Amino acid sequence: MPSNRVVHITGADDGAVAALLREGIGRIRAELDVTADFPPEVEAAAAAAAASPRMPDLDRTDLAFVTIDPEGAMDLDQALHIERDGDGYVVHYAIADLGAFVTAGDPVDLESHRRGETLYGGDSKVPLHPKVISEDAGSLVAGEVRPALLWTILVDDTGEGTDITVARARVRSTAKLTYEQAQQMIDDGSASEVLVLLKEIGELRLSRDAARGGVSLPLPEQEIDIQGDRWTLEFRSLLPVELWNAQISLLTGFGAASLMVYGRVGLLRTLPPPDPRDVERLHRTARALHIDWPAEQLYPDFIRSLDATDPAHAAMIVASARLLRGSGYVAFDGEVPAEPMHAALASEYAHVTAPLRRLADRYAAEVCVALCSGDPVPDWVLAALPALPKEMQQSGQRAKGYERAVFDLVEAGLLASRVGEDFAGVVVSLDRKDPSRGTVMLTGLGVEARVVGDGELPLGTDVRVRLEKADPATRTVEFRLLADAG
Repeated sequence: MPSNRVVHITGADDGAVAALLREGIGRIRAELDVTADFPPEVEAAAAAAAASPRMPDLDRTDLAFVTIDPEGAMDLDQALHIERDGDGYVVHYAIADLGAFVTAGDPVDLESHRRGETLYGGDSKVPLHPKVISEDAGSLVAGEVRPALLWTILVDDTGEGTDITVARARVRSTAKLTYEQAQQMIDDGSASEVLVLLKEIGELRLSRDAARGGVSLPLPEQEIDIQGDRWTLEFRSLLPVELWNAQISLLTGFGAASLMVYGRVGLLRTLPPPDPRDVERLHRTARALHIDWPAEQLYPDFIRSLDATDPAHAAMIVASARLLRGSGYVAFDGEVPAEPMHAALASEYAHVTAPLRRLADRYAAEVCVALCSGDPVPDWVLAALPALPKEMQQSGQRAKGYERAVFDLVEAGLLASRVGEDFAGVVVSLDRKDPSRGTVMLTGLGVEARVVGDGELPLGTDVRVRLEKADPATRTVEFRLLADAG
């Protein structure tokens, strides 16, 4: 099997450490006032809905859909089928239909508005919907007939989407694949036509993304892997199939946005253009790191040229994240927003492909279903739209805070026994007010943590640091720059 995982911190197979970390996650949940448990009335309503979903008349179980997800995933929002259409393609993208289970104002609906999105961290999660829906009746489980929103997208031979529609349909996934399994099949030649065409379209879409000026920071993802009482922190780079799969989701989001902009009603995911002052700061950072950035080179092309394995480039990528801050949602009815664009995607865009895990997707998709059928957008959707941007902003902040707190806890817990040890690292950012403080990424561990020195830290430079503090109780890790650093 292909492996894109690099293990960085491996804890002892120690029940005491595992218990400490699980207790810490419990404290984080208490601090953020979140719980995986649902009130009894919500569970009861979900069970009743799961037992008798509103099934659509349209039957597309003839299409051999597949799901491609991380290993162990049970909340399967998306199932894919692709076929050739002359020189182009037809993409069928089935998305879990929450409308088959949730009614406006019912207990499940009200609770989903309180939660906003699923929270992930450690060996458990705080789901948006009860598992009887999100991991069973509403999940696109292989071999089971499920209600879905079926997006049909025509794609030409350049990878450009030329037409999109969405309608309710019954679908059936024929296979549940992990990213690793799908990549292995593609690499060894055993892939089905759907996977072969996914690669073709994915590569075409990535090229279009670059030509359009889309921005994607090439940083690996940090993950927590748990096997029994053994907790491990990893950084891993994305497999190609993950990038191709993401392009299908983006393609759908672009199409959904175009439908809503044309119909002058909906919910867009937005990101303002970067502040010119932030771009100029990045130019100064590049000069400080001795990275060539020609004045005529646009920042998306510059970021795309960076290599995350190079210490100076890694620091540059971290600094570039400033340009991608400020994302949000904008709702509209009757007039297109003044700033509808998502700057990092260089296009109008909408979230519609993860309704089991994100509240906004259910509403944006309902708008698109109505627009494609020629029916009025339901009153319950229009009534909810104005409040959704703030609801999603709050849930997004909570999700980021939860995820960061769990990672901080696990880093501190797994490093606690190594206080006093020296490590190799790279200084990837400096505190604006105090350049003797900043962030170091440990070369062998993939941990990002606070570092202090006796003077200005050497940004983008290989250094040696000593672990001075790793406290699971406060979730803090701190290193000190050694005098013979570099």
